[in-house]
Amino acid sequence: MTTKSRESIYGSSIRASAERAREARKVADRLACEAWNKRMLGYQGPAQPSPTIGDALNAGQLYLEVRCLGCDTHQTVALNIIRRPKATPIHELERYMRCKDCSQVRRYPYKRSHLVALRPKKISALDPPSVWWPGER
Repeated sequence: MTTKSRESIYGSSIRASAERAREARKVADRLACEAWNKRMLGYQGPAQPSPTIGDALNAGQLYLEVRCLGCDTHQTVALNIIRRPKATPIHELERYMRCKDCSQVRRYPYKRSHLVALRPKKISALDPPSVWWPGER
């Protein structure tokens, strides 16, 4: 059998299987991010285990919402510009998060922040910050 005949016999089934696998990975990543978001918003943690940066990007969750404990502001961090390997779990990013406003007031890097949730878009007037648990205002 030559390569050309193998391509004609098996090519379409190989491409279809690869497409189904890609869709299954996307669905699995979306469900993992959704479960992590519900755990973080419903119970306020624990952040471990968390999906990886690559899983979140594959699921369409492009931003990570972070809450500063000092000034109580919510900020978003773009996951596609973070200089970490895509296999890094999201909970490992918490130690690197610093509030810019609190750091300027204290004149040293202020690192007390908590991860809130993964988001598809930035925080805006039309898309407000996430609520920690039902009943919080």
